[in-house]
Amino acid sequence: MAHLLTSPIASSGSNRIYTRETDANGQTVVKTVGISRAENHAFITLARHFEALNLPVPHVLWVSEDEMSYTQTDLGSVCLFDLLPHDQDNSANDFTAIKNLLEKTIRTLAHFQIEGARNCPWQVCYPVPAFDKRSVFWDLNYYKYCYLKVSGYEIDEPRLEDEFEKLSAELLVEDSVLSSAFMLRDCQSRNVMVVHEEPYFIDFQGGRRGPVYYDLASFLWQARAHYPQSLRDDMIAAYYDELLTIVAPHAIPTIDVFKEHLKLFVFFRQLQVLGAYGFRGVIERKEHFLKSLPLSEQNLKEFMETNRSIALRYPYIASLSNKSGL
Repeated sequence: MAHLLTSPIASSGSNRIYTRETDANGQTVVKTVGISRAENHAFITLARHFEALNLPVPHVLWVSEDEMSYTQTDLGSVCLFDLLPHDQDNSANDFTAIKNLLEKTIRTLAHFQIEGARNCPWQVCYPVPAFDKRSVFWDLNYYKYCYLKVSGYEIDEPRLEDEFEKLSAELLVEDSVLSSAFMLRDCQSRNVMVVHEEPYFIDFQGGRRGPVYYDLASFLWQARAHYPQSLRDDMIAAYYDELLTIVAPHAIPTIDVFKEHLKLFVFFRQLQVLGAYGFRGVIERKEHFLKSLPLSEQNLKEFMETNRSIALRYPYIASLSNKSGL
């Protein structure tokens, strides 16, 4: 493309560089320059895999010979997060205008996870092909070292590690086909672009084989989205309803069992997010993440207060969630 006009696209937690390139005819593409060939390769390969399944992702247009950069179709500048009501009173009424789009997104997610797992090239997944004990502890140690430690907490490490071991074992119980789906990993409203009222998923280069619950927890308990619990309940029901159109009912847990599994992943994801925000905000000094930390702390505290079964099974982590944060 000759005589390009290039403008930067802001990124939040990523170290990749994104730019929008415009040609003389006004046609635009998005260019990505990454720092990891393996990560780039994962995105390129998975994007092509999903596109072949008619799942809504950007089309990869060009890839450099060394795979350190590539271009994709420009999906515009409106992400789902931009359309959510902000500064609201956490009432379901505030989300009325966006509810249909949220439901469409959550139903599309089910197809990514179940259909996307079929013949998926797991070997390209970055940095690991599956959600296993090692990746669970990566996230838990994120919480320990990048949140608790930098917060100045006095930690009873044996008690904390005992609960980490217990949580890992519970998370990795394989209950059904839902345990071996495609897990996008960072599934939240900032990573969903909206084009003509249709959701497109743009962040899956860290995806891997894993349980569906992780993405659902990531999406519905995103701290800055402020989804009220009634809306979450509606979205869980819509998601489960969509699963029944993809997977035989006898092959998946009942809705009640499904919700219990989901609670555990909500708990786990909130610990991971605190670690990620601690790292990006406190250590890397990125303002967006510093602002999100108090919201994430409140999210975890409220979750522990309303889900006593989790708090009773993990009393030490529950006690830490009651302390003041950074």
